[in-house]
Amino acid sequence: MKTRLVFTLCVLGLYPFGSVDGRGGPVAVVQSPFTVGSVSAAPGTTVSGTLDVAALGGDTGTNIPFTIIHGAISGPVLALVAGTHGMEYVPIIALQRMRTAINPRTLRGTVILVHVANMPSFLGRTIYYSPADGKNLNRVFPGRAVGTLSERIAETLTREVITRATHVIDLHCGDGNESLSPYSYWITTGPAGVADESRALALAFGLDHIVVDRERPTDQAASVYLSNTAITRGKPALTTETGGMAVVDDGAIALVERGVAGVLRHLKMRTDGPAPTGSPVFIGRNEVIRAGVTGIFYPAVERGRTVAKGSRIGHITDFHGRVLEEVVAAFDGEILYIVGTPPVTKGEPVAMVGARQ
Repeated sequence: MKTRLVFTLCVLGLYPFGSVDGRGGPVAVVQSPFTVGSVSAAPGTTVSGTLDVAALGGDTGTNIPFTIIHGAISGPVLALVAGTHGMEYVPIIALQRMRTAINPRTLRGTVILVHVANMPSFLGRTIYYSPADGKNLNRVFPGRAVGTLSERIAETLTREVITRATHVIDLHCGDGNESLSPYSYWITTGPAGVADESRALALAFGLDHIVVDRERPTDQAASVYLSNTAITRGKPALTTETGGMAVVDDGAIALVERGVAGVLRHLKMRTDGPAPTGSPVFIGRNEVIRAGVTGIFYPAVERGRTVAKGSRIGHITDFHGRVLEEVVAAFDGEILYIVGTPPVTKGEPVAMVGARQ
């Protein structure tokens, strides 16, 4: 009778999950509450809050909205970060859906959802750079507690989210100007075990194109990128790219949802979920092609198109129509993304080409 009662309470989320011993008592022990900032979640609950980044040096400060989904029994702590770039809307909306779709009563471990990492860019509708300080948030990690606003956001995320996580996924998509084919970045510069587990995360997320990134910094104090900040601290991590052009696309959102479900299964945080991709395409060489001049960009190819070395990707004109630059592929490969809006500034990306290894 006691065994049946314990089982019922477990199903209802009112008792620790886990096996029941021969006397009807639980084997597993309830987790402690999980805290981010000033917000704590009890086992088997979902709680939301904000991380406040105080004003400094004349700026207004900002806040970072997040949700803790805290399972009833111990397990991995998976951090999912959206909105590192403010006009990358697909992951932001995907996490809004996950906030209620992941059930804490049947979850093993904890999920931290960072809904909008870069609120100044999100509210300002800016690509790449924050309107507060002109910095790219994904180039200033691990941040500085007394730096500019972007640097303080990075420091807050490093301290409150990455430090508490065991695994990190930085969810991106093509920015508001980028037409993009889905892919993920597998960072190989971390310790061997971390790199191997990061590869497994990429396979579990399920995007069939995986860019092999061998050039990330290895210095914890100058990790630069959000996912690399986790890698340099011994935590498996992944960067994913789905969607683009500031379009809230259900198909791209579904890729994020499917990817997270695959990772939760891989980490044994849930029993169900899709299997890892069985036929990955590893991109062993890639190049971001940058504009040599400022002007108007006219793309000549679409995302996903195969191009040959020296073939024309597009051209840039001045504001009177005179061609200033022909943009060509440096090697045979595939267009992973291409800028789909006219404005280009010298030094900024116009396309990314990747070649299979």
